[in-house]
Amino acid sequence: MNYTLNQLQIFLKIVQTQSVTKASEELHLTQPAVSIQLRNFQDQFDIPLTEVVGRKIYITDFGREIAEAAENILNQVYAINYKTMAYKGQLTGRLKISVVSTGKYVMPFFLSDFMKQHSGLELIMDVTNKSKVIESLENNEVDFALVSILPNTLNIEKLDLLQNKLYLVGNTKQKFRKGINTKEIFNDLPLIFREKGSGTRQTMERFIERSNIPVLKKMELTSNEAVKQSLLAGLGYSIMPLIGIKNELQNGELQIIPVKGLPIKTTWSLIWLKGKKHAPASEAFLNYLKKEKSTIIHEKFGWYEQY
Repeated sequence: MNYTLNQLQIFLKIVQTQSVTKASEELHLTQPAVSIQLRNFQDQFDIPLTEVVGRKIYITDFGREIAEAAENILNQVYAINYKTMAYKGQLTGRLKISVVSTGKYVMPFFLSDFMKQHSGLELIMDVTNKSKVIESLENNEVDFALVSILPNTLNIEKLDLLQNKLYLVGNTKQKFRKGINTKEIFNDLPLIFREKGSGTRQTMERFIERSNIPVLKKMELTSNEAVKQSLLAGLGYSIMPLIGIKNELQNGELQIIPVKGLPIKTTWSLIWLKGKKHAPASEAFLNYLKKEKSTIIHEKFGWYEQY
């Protein structure tokens, strides 16, 4: 057997995601590179680890046993690395954060300097929709979650980080007069929604219901980036978080459409289960944020106050 730690990591990720494509995305590798490593790893066993039916990959019973062993081996390797760094007096461990999809424009700025200060830390940040973020927090799979709408089904503690503003946004082909009637504008605009389970969609739907707005034309897309590209292409309009469209606004590619009742304002909050016993890594990060968040907001999000 001549398998490498890299092959163990790739195979374990394929088992966890049930997909070569998803594994490659999460590992930040090309799909062909992951496929080659999977094949090289499987060639070292006489019993199949996976089988492909149609275009879907399935893990065999033997493959699942190998994946469990691979996870144990990798955990031992991480433990060796952590112990080495801890012996040198460095902060070590894993920091696990689940982030709602639009939060990817927020969380990295609050992490960057902290991770640079503590090179012995491993960051695991999962970016997904609100439903899955709350699920991972409820199952205690992560240290923290970043949300813009607080869950009402969990007993949590929180640290508010940044205001979230949502505006009606479209491309710059059409001009709109200031103070246009909300119902009038929605009679003609195809409105683009995020998928069910998205916090942005939940906020949009509350605004539409509260304002008693009839939506005649509707589209649904599964990511913030897909919505943004559709707006740029002129497919419709959407209520979007300001945080994700900075470059497009400054480049004159998108515009904020002035509508009564907008922006909707919520708050980006870092949340964790009430009473959670934080590991040294997550405790240190929380203390860092409490001390530095005002400086980070001033330096990284100064542009935000223009809108």
